[in-house]
Amino acid sequence: MRTYFDLTGRSALVTGAAGGIGTAVAGALAAAGAAVLVTDLDKDAAAAVAERISEAGGRAESAALDVADRGSADAAAAQAAALGDGKLHILINNAGVTKPAMFEKTTQDAFRLLFDIHVMGAFNVTQAALPYLPADGTGRIVNVTSAAGLTGTLGQVNYSAAKAGIIGFTKSLARELATKSITVNALAPLAATPMTETIRTNEKFAANMMNRIPMKRWADPDEVAGAFVFMASDAASYITGQVLPVDGGMVM
Repeated sequence: MRTYFDLTGRSALVTGAAGGIGTAVAGALAAAGAAVLVTDLDKDAAAAVAERISEAGGRAESAALDVADRGSADAAAAQAAALGDGKLHILINNAGVTKPAMFEKTTQDAFRLLFDIHVMGAFNVTQAALPYLPADGTGRIVNVTSAAGLTGTLGQVNYSAAKAGIIGFTKSLARELATKSITVNALAPLAATPMTETIRTNEKFAANMMNRIPMKRWADPDEVAGAFVFMASDAASYITGQVLPVDGGMVM
């Protein structure tokens, strides 16, 4: 009988994995059997996550990764592929930041920073990983976008624009890589993480968000991690170029 969600024998690279959704995804992939490279700009925090995964019986290593730096991306991709005997089966482009502000107060630097990390970061790491992705139907690229990129969000023009860029990146790349049997999809998760703390603790932003979420709560990061395992697994072998919201019904 086919085991759709078993990732044994596959390697994975998760960016921005030292906290929040990235940490939950790294742990979930390892629990499903993947060997995971936990990466983050914070080297020590990434190492701590990898250690916890190993202590729980999973296989994990860590590395410092600045997604905006191509050399750093090349080194991480090679290290992740070494976990899979020269192949990198699963890439999760999760690294990101927010700089919320109303548009009139958004600076050029804040606007540019989000593109450098979200869009150029996904470009750098994906292009670095591409030579290692197998063309046997197990190659998976999962990008992280947001409802902000689909519908816009108050006080986050820079973030919304960057996440919309991730959607276009996902769909175009999915068309290019389909002939190599490599799938490219995006998830739009919503969870209580350090990155969403400003929105969750700002009275105006928080009220706006709760009005948009039918389930009237933020998810725990572990609640959204399973969707990443699904997209990385054989269960999603015929899905590509799609955006899956995991957001309590905010985008329907």
